[in-house]
Amino acid sequence: MEIFSEYFKKDHLLLKVDARVKLIVAIIVLIMVLSYKGFVFPLLVVSLSLALCIRMKIPLRVFILRFSEPMFLALVLVLIKFLFSGKDAIFSLNLLGISITGYREGLVEGLLIASRIIGAVSIVAVLGFSTPFTEFMAGLSWLRIPKGLIEILMFAYRYIFVLLEDAVVIYNAQKNRLGYSNIRRGLSSFGILTGSLTLKAFEHSQNATVAMVQRGYDGNMPMLKHKPFKPSEIIISLLFIIAMGFVWKI
Repeated sequence: MEIFSEYFKKDHLLLKVDARVKLIVAIIVLIMVLSYKGFVFPLLVVSLSLALCIRMKIPLRVFILRFSEPMFLALVLVLIKFLFSGKDAIFSLNLLGISITGYREGLVEGLLIASRIIGAVSIVAVLGFSTPFTEFMAGLSWLRIPKGLIEILMFAYRYIFVLLEDAVVIYNAQKNRLGYSNIRRGLSSFGILTGSLTLKAFEHSQNATVAMVQRGYDGNMPMLKHKPFKPSEIIISLLFIIAMGFVWKI
């Protein structure tokens, strides 16, 4: 779960910026990326995000893992558009009696959508890498995200690590007993693992509810309190948004 900045280098500049400012800037730039009609702006955002990740010294393995799924989805989308959308054919061939044709319009449209996907993911990645989870939740609370949703996110983030540890213990016990020696036993062991984790999740939720009620939990979380904005951060953010908006308008 190397998603938020507490797993990485802690002395980079973005870590000191107010999470609310980062959220607002990220949302505005995200809207620009999704509404842009060409390649230049999304590629610029990807380049800036890559530079920031290098500056924050994000491990290459984590960076590749974060972008592997959206890159795969983007490639699939480009392939589908290339083969099934458009009129101007680039090539056409018959493979095992099946006619396969690639279209220029579909390729361009697919690349445009793919660039937006990668640009949007890069923004979210930088936001996650540069913002501790508790500050991220505090920023969402300031944006008037429903309190119930924030509570669910915080408890899910807390107990996903507990369930991960339980899964590792159960998996190692099954593996030591040859539970994955063949496909049939592997599927059976995996089913038992999934069922055990589901029961443990319900057990943890009940224990957490009882513990919080006994301690007088009323829904208010001190960690979601906000500090005053810093004028320097607001000015720099406005200048950055104006500069990005200028590029977006070109």
